[in-house]
Amino acid sequence: MNRQRLTWIVIGVVFAGLLVVRGMTGQGLGRVYVQHEDVAYAKVETKSAQGAPTVAWKRVAEGGVADVRWQEWSAVPPKAWFEAQAKDPRQSAITLSWPRTIGLWLAAFFTLAIFSFLWADNVFYKFAEATVVGVSAAYWMVIGFWDTLVPKLFAALVPAVVQAHVQPSLRPVDDVQWWSMALALVLGGMMLWRLAPRGGWIGAWPLAFIVGVTAGLKIVSHVESDLMAQGLATMESVVAVVPGADGATDVGASVWGTLANLLVVVGVLSALTYFLFSVEHKGLVGGTARVGVWYLMITFGAAFGFTVMGRIALLAARFEFLFDDWLWLIDPNHLRA
Repeated sequence: MNRQRLTWIVIGVVFAGLLVVRGMTGQGLGRVYVQHEDVAYAKVETKSAQGAPTVAWKRVAEGGVADVRWQEWSAVPPKAWFEAQAKDPRQSAITLSWPRTIGLWLAAFFTLAIFSFLWADNVFYKFAEATVVGVSAAYWMVIGFWDTLVPKLFAALVPAVVQAHVQPSLRPVDDVQWWSMALALVLGGMMLWRLAPRGGWIGAWPLAFIVGVTAGLKIVSHVESDLMAQGLATMESVVAVVPGADGATDVGASVWGTLANLLVVVGVLSALTYFLFSVEHKGLVGGTARVGVWYLMITFGAAFGFTVMGRIALLAARFEFLFDDWLWLIDPNHLRA
């Protein structure tokens, strides 16, 4: 047995021992409770404005006549279960959810497995990484199927089947939508042709179509949101006049507004001057370009700081999950007191 494996065994034994001790003290740890509610809906047949028969679903009260019934389970804080148990130990309205509890423990395991990479590359990290990639791919495949293929492609090509089995409230499609979805189906089949041993060049046509359409849409949106908006902001009056509550000019706010507008104009012109390579950066042009460098560095630094703060917020959220939702060592929201 090598030293690395022995280290992992010792860490695992100590960690398991600490979990056992934590589970046997206080209120325990890592449990999810749910409360069930009976839901019933009745089918109501109505007619549209054009006189066509339509079907609507109306929720009925408990005990009423319904065509469809099911139970909805919603998560509740452990405090609600403790209070319900204190009132009636035989109550069954709030119960322990084993699937959600197992999911909570799996989330804690994968979080610690990812954190283990800070010590060294190991099998737990590789397993967690592969699981995240596989589950993410499967999840987005399912989302794409039910949010894109079913309501858009299948609903346009076979509306009767979709309305009968998936989406009863489906609206009738027109000929333009049918032809566009048929073209999308052909392009999708051509893209899958790249998996064939021969004729892979066929998949380049739909790929070129996607890239071209996306580039055309993005350039329009970027011109409107970035170029035109920046140009309009630069063309505003440098002198700002801010009215106060009494209708008179607020001198302090007007001075700060004027200073902000002036900084915008100077920043745009100096940054553009820095990227003007057809003129040598000497004298006035060189000084203006150096001011543009300061603007760029401040912008990049602020963007990087914002990114770092976002990552730190994610890290803090994961620590809060481990110590609050899993180990029950802290209770900032008073969910278990």
